[in-house]
Amino acid sequence: MDFHLFELSANAMMLRPFTYTRPVAEIRVGMLTSKERWEKLLSKSISISGSGLTENLWPRPAGPCLYIDSAWVPSEVHASMVKELQPGQALFCEDRLLACNSLDGFSQSPQADDFLDIEYLPDAILIIRPWDIFSLNGRILRTDFALLTKGRVSAGISDPFSVVYGPENVFVEEGADIKASIINALDGPVYIGKYAQVQEGSILKGPFALMDNSVVNMGAKIRPDTTVGPYCKVGGEINNSVFFGYSNKAHDGFLGNSVVGEWCNLGADTNNSNLKNNYAVVKTWGHAEETMISTGLQFCGLLMGDHSKAGINSMFNTGTVVDPCCNLFDTGFPPTYVPPFTWGNVHSGFETYRFDKFLEAEEKVFSRRGKTIEESYSNLLRHLFTESIGGFRI
Repeated sequence: MDFHLFELSANAMMLRPFTYTRPVAEIRVGMLTSKERWEKLLSKSISISGSGLTENLWPRPAGPCLYIDSAWVPSEVHASMVKELQPGQALFCEDRLLACNSLDGFSQSPQADDFLDIEYLPDAILIIRPWDIFSLNGRILRTDFALLTKGRVSAGISDPFSVVYGPENVFVEEGADIKASIINALDGPVYIGKYAQVQEGSILKGPFALMDNSVVNMGAKIRPDTTVGPYCKVGGEINNSVFFGYSNKAHDGFLGNSVVGEWCNLGADTNNSNLKNNYAVVKTWGHAEETMISTGLQFCGLLMGDHSKAGINSMFNTGTVVDPCCNLFDTGFPPTYVPPFTWGNVHSGFETYRFDKFLEAEEKVFSRRGKTIEESYSNLLRHLFTESIGGFRI
């Protein structure tokens, strides 16, 4: 039986700005994306599908399959239960389908009555809103660490000028380079990926994951519950934040309780607020509701979609959402919601970022990493541009 990660279109809408440009299955939380985690747990390749703009690039199969909700973060026990599902059987969390063995394809509105036999899992972890990515990150990072390092031996740290607290909770992959740093893993694990670099004077406190080929620049302060995805460069002070991959925050400045997508750049001395002056619960833009909604959190920072950039000395207020493909610069707080393809600043005003200029810049960004933008993905971005300029609201 083939395995397939589906997404509910309503869930994908609620997870914007990150699902404009990727399926839910490609969201990174903890150390892994949903696809990577399920493939590791099931020991086999899994297909994925998207919805809306991503549906053409990631279509859904029509035939018999074992379907799994992309937003579900499973345990090893849960993965075993999924593997044992027989035709007509399903797993639910309250009224939400988690997984099913279906001979008739998959419906976007599955009901318990559609299946012959169901079991309920009240403890299922689901990524429903963008802020779940950072608020659940520490918890999931710990379980991902155990999954990825089980039965393996760390390459260790040979540098005599680095200090490690709790070395039994530190795992270093082959090819990683650590120099004159402080690593505190007493309260949570620290993972250093293949060919990653931790430069001189850095302070890392677990739980923390630095994925393959990423760099922690000199003098950085990385606080707990933080993940830096592959091919990133980070510096300054970072707390409880997730970088998906291929993004940079290379200089001083604070980033806290935030999520940064792929191919983003935060200029020198960029800072975000993650706590309101009155200590109230933070509100942020809800794409599904098209209005500001409560996060239920006292701490919530920046939620930045793919391909967006911020110039030096940029400032972001609590709960700011920046959609994909924006170019923001100059001092002053931009609005707490910035639609796709916004270009400009508070003082001189905002306008639509011309698609040809955006694509020209991104081609240069990709080439710096030895990559090119595939035509199918470029078409997805062009479609996003066409849809978003009609609703431009700054």
